[in-house]
Order: sequence, then C-alpha cells, then structure tokens
Amino acid sequence: MHPPTPTGVSRTAVLIAQARAREGRRRDRMFIDQYAGPLAAAAGWIGNLSRAGMLVEDHFVLRTRYFDDYLTTALDDGIRQVVLLAAGLDSRAYRMLWPDGTRVFEVDLPDLLSFKNEVLAKRGAVPSCERVPVPADLREEWPGALRDAGFDPELPTAWLVEGLMVYLTAADNDRLLARIGALSGTGSRLAIEHVNQAYSEHPRMKPAHNRLAATAASWQSSVEDPVAWLAGHGWRGRITGQAEIAKRNGRDIPPIADVTVMGDARLWLVDAVQEGADR
Repeated sequence: MHPPTPTGVSRTAVLIAQARAREGRRRDRMFIDQYAGPLAAAAGWIGNLSRAGMLVEDHFVLRTRYFDDYLTTALDDGIRQVVLLAAGLDSRAYRMLWPDGTRVFEVDLPDLLSFKNEVLAKRGAVPSCERVPVPADLREEWPGALRDAGFDPELPTAWLVEGLMVYLTAADNDRLLARIGALSGTGSRLAIEHVNQAYSEHPRMKPAHNRLAATAASWQSSVEDPVAWLAGHGWRGRITGQAEIAKRNGRDIPPIADVTVMGDARLWLVDAVQEGADR
C-alpha cells in the first residue's frame, strides 16, 4: 500500500516543491533541487496558480536560498546537528553538501514523511548526510520522539523553522520556542519565518488565503517584533529583508516583499543565536 499523498496543511509543501523545481530550470538559478519536481509530481502538481500564487513562489525561492545560506554558515562554524521542523518535501538532506558527521533530523507528520521516503527511495536518492526522519505532530509532544531518534540536546544545533509558524497559534509558537530552547546545547542557532498582522491582512494576500482555506491550511498567527519575541525566549535575532536577499542574488524584489508596494506589511526572515553567544 502506498502512503497517502499530502493533504490539508501538508499540501502547502507541494507549492514549495513546485517553486523549487521551477527555480532549478532557470539559467540564473540560485540552487538546484533535483528532487523537488518528482516530489511535486508524485503528490499531484497544483495548477492554475493565481498571480498572487506565483508571487508567493518568488518568496519561496528567496526564502530557500536564505535558509540554505544560514545552514551553510552554521556548518562552516562547526555545527553538525541540524533539525528541520515541519520538513515537508524539503530535500536538503539530499541536495546540500554536508560535512562528514552531520546528522539532519526531519520532523513532520508521519504520513508526509512516509510519502517523501517512498518517492525518494524509488528514485534511488541517497542522502549526503545521516538523515533521520522523526514522525511527530509539532503541536503535540515531539521532543521525546526527537530524543528517541538519537538527538543529543547537549550538542549545538542548527534549528530551521520554515513555512510553519503562520499555521500555528501564538500559544503553539511560544510552546515551540520553549521546547527548542530546552533542547539547545551551547552554541545553538535558530532560523525562522513569520509575518506581521499587516501582511496577513493585506489585500494582495486575499487570493492566497482563499486558496489555503480551501485546503484547511489557514493562517493562525502573526508577530509584530520577531527580534523582541525571540529575545523573550533567550535568542538574539537578526532580521534579513528580502530586498537584501534579492539584491545579493541579482533578482528583483517580489512585490509581496517590497515595502513600496506592501507598506507596513512584513515577511520576517530571522536568524538567531542564543543570548550570550558570539555570532
């Protein structure tokens, strides 16, 4: 029996895979994800994207490069334990170059991980690190499952929370950060994505919200000052604007991330270190 294809909030992982697959076909591509296309195809390619949907794809691509760079920096600084929370159809464990001894833990819903495992296995994909899938619901008790899978809370860890926080309530996100903090050895790092309320309520986002609501994947929260919020959980954060990422990579700023278009609306991309640690 084949595992079920992604549904509900997991369906958003297909949109991200599609964006990464399309990026890989560009001559000026910022990365190549050779597994994004096959994963999206196996899950059922989502067609008839609105203009807003295509603009969100531009964000997914810049976001992917930003988080790739974050992980590369952490690896260059000696971190060898990585946790991808809500890993979705992410194939970083396969497509990135990982130093010897790196362990990458992928935490996500059991059905989604089973689906990804089967699709990649059929293609003969081999991870370039020690990849450890951890089936768990991040709204429930997942730290125990992570430890049972071999995670060492005494080691410095690079945490990545990509494409998740908007789908959790504010209380769920506070609980998530508290658990991450409790599991983080000295020298750990964290990178997150979130939005402010103005972004969530911006008229340009209405078509995207309508599409997400149809898949039972509505946004549940926002944050006005991510640096202050992370500081309250023991992390010293730094915001990177999409304009900076776009300029660095020779790309136009997506309108949904352009302050001249979106006003006070913000897509937050933040990397952080534990308070008291050096950057």
